[in-house]
Amino acid sequence: MAQAKASIVEPFESVAQDAPPLSSQQNVTPAPRRQRVFPKSHSGPALRTPLGQILLEMGEVEPGNLLKALALRQREDVRLGDILLTHGWVDEPALMAALARQWQVSVVDLTREHPDPRLIDALGAELCLAQAMVPWRQIGGHTVIATARPESFAALKSELPAKFAPYRMMLAPEREVHESLLRRRQTALIRRAEVKVDLAESCRTHNEARAARIATAFVILTCLGLLFAPQWIFGALFGWVMLTLIASMGLKLMAFAAEFSALRKADARPVPERRPKAGPPPRLPIISVMVPLFRENDIAARLVERLGKLTYPRELLDVILVAEQSDTITRDALARTQLPRWMRVVSVPDGPIKTKPRALNYALSFCRGSVIGVWDAEDAPEPDQLHIVARHFAQAPAEVACLQGILDYYNPRTNWLSRCFTIEYATWFRMFLPGLARLGFVVPLGGTTLFFRRDALEKLGGWDAHNVTEDADLGVRLARHGYRTELIPAVTYEEANCRAIPWVKQRSRWLKGYAMTWSVHMRDPLQLWRDLGTKRFIGVQILILGSLSQYILAPVLWSFWITLFGLWHPIASNMPAVLFWPMMALFVASELINIAAGMWAVRHEEHRHLIKWVPSLHLYFPLGALAGWKAIYEVIAMPFYWDKTHHGIFDTAQSHDALGPALSETSLIPAIALVSDQFSKPAPRTARAPLID
Repeated sequence: MAQAKASIVEPFESVAQDAPPLSSQQNVTPAPRRQRVFPKSHSGPALRTPLGQILLEMGEVEPGNLLKALALRQREDVRLGDILLTHGWVDEPALMAALARQWQVSVVDLTREHPDPRLIDALGAELCLAQAMVPWRQIGGHTVIATARPESFAALKSELPAKFAPYRMMLAPEREVHESLLRRRQTALIRRAEVKVDLAESCRTHNEARAARIATAFVILTCLGLLFAPQWIFGALFGWVMLTLIASMGLKLMAFAAEFSALRKADARPVPERRPKAGPPPRLPIISVMVPLFRENDIAARLVERLGKLTYPRELLDVILVAEQSDTITRDALARTQLPRWMRVVSVPDGPIKTKPRALNYALSFCRGSVIGVWDAEDAPEPDQLHIVARHFAQAPAEVACLQGILDYYNPRTNWLSRCFTIEYATWFRMFLPGLARLGFVVPLGGTTLFFRRDALEKLGGWDAHNVTEDADLGVRLARHGYRTELIPAVTYEEANCRAIPWVKQRSRWLKGYAMTWSVHMRDPLQLWRDLGTKRFIGVQILILGSLSQYILAPVLWSFWITLFGLWHPIASNMPAVLFWPMMALFVASELINIAAGMWAVRHEEHRHLIKWVPSLHLYFPLGALAGWKAIYEVIAMPFYWDKTHHGIFDTAQSHDALGPALSETSLIPAIALVSDQFSKPAPRTARAPLID
């Protein structure tokens, strides 16, 4: 032990140096006198005693564990203390005492000595949360800041109001900082979460009364038109839905061709040699993933089991379970579940609305990571998913602000509806969205397996709290502000919605959100055109307005098939014979495109058994018409209503062979090897592991 300790601290020699204590402090832990250390070859300013050396001198960490933590620290963008805490190599009181000794400050007990709420208001609760600090008191002409990140305090002071300067630092655990802020400014934080998005790009100003009047007038005029001029009105509707069909099929065919061609070229191209880039490899970032929960009474334990299979280093993993404060069902379930240290619960206060984007905005302030992700409650991500995310962001240009993963289902064999749902999503995530991204169109995001650069997400104001299809809206806003979304080969499995009525409810919520998203961004069509450019502007019209039209007016199209049985049709009866068969050929071509795309999307071994079910999608989409009509009604009557989809009905993810074994919390050798393999060049070797932190 003594020899190991001596070898670790050998590069340093210490000299004592005093610092004046802060006067009038109450109920704080006095910090021991610290030591300043100087490398033997260093002739500049003094360096602080390394945290690792202090912990060794205090006898709070084993030398072997410290060396393992330092090896991880070289490859990861995380503080040494967080690594030690995550792996249980040091406890929090000992770490806080060591930090107090390192920084020559005191530790304040925020549970007993509460911060001044007036100072919180002056600095801003959001800034306090983002910086893991809280203004404590004004003492002796100084404003005392309690922080969990002492290494960032010098930079933080430049962001704080000059009128409260000078600032002095004290220490407090991050958990106590959060709790003290919530006890005093929870209401302000949730109100801010509801209005983060700029007013011009939010649907919170939706005028329900005006929308109801417009929709009512449209329905009345349509009914009168069908009564007095049926052929004209039916012809107008038929012409519009035919236009949207041609546009939608054309866009799908373009995306199909782009993705098919790209994959063919990739398969034909020889595998390039991996050449390491100059300089050290990028360090793995902390990734915060939010998991919104609502009325989930039995999914918490299974969720912990699934996420426990992730191979991402635990000290870099920050999973936040987001639950509504009034949702006693979920909160009781979480209370019965033992959560690991890398997983925590954030309770969202009640308010005038209760939506997933509102909850995400609120929880965003509590995230620790520089990368922000979203999973659903029933999700089972593949074990290496976060490594794929970290590597892609490290190699992508700065304008790539969002990564969209692939959503798949682990219960496709449950019934016919689950098979069709799986085929539909395979086509969407494995063909259509990648093709759109390759062609440079706006990518309408899915609600899960999303990852963002945090700075870009915060610049956009997060999610629109009043939009029930917040993902599609965010995809449009990302494009309008110059950011790009890319698809990554990272798969998340979840439960297919395979009951008819819940399916209609879920799809109606998505379509309602599409309608609200389109109306928001089309408030100023010219500005949207300037922001997106002509190609992407037209793409948005096809993706959103075209999709809505196809769902709502689908019966107008289907009615044309009755002509094959010799029945009268208002359009076919007045259509020249020369146009009839080209029209039927167009219908058949659209069906063939759908079938070809579906079969190609499920061609791999895992879903190959679904190929024979692809033609039956023709019988699956009538449910979408019901969802479309329900969505239009809700846009008018209850635009912010969130129709809950219940999970765990056919939950078999724990038996999915592809998910792999869980990574042991203390299995460090595989973890270190896995980290080092993620990038093309290993970390540079040093004669001795550095202790500075």
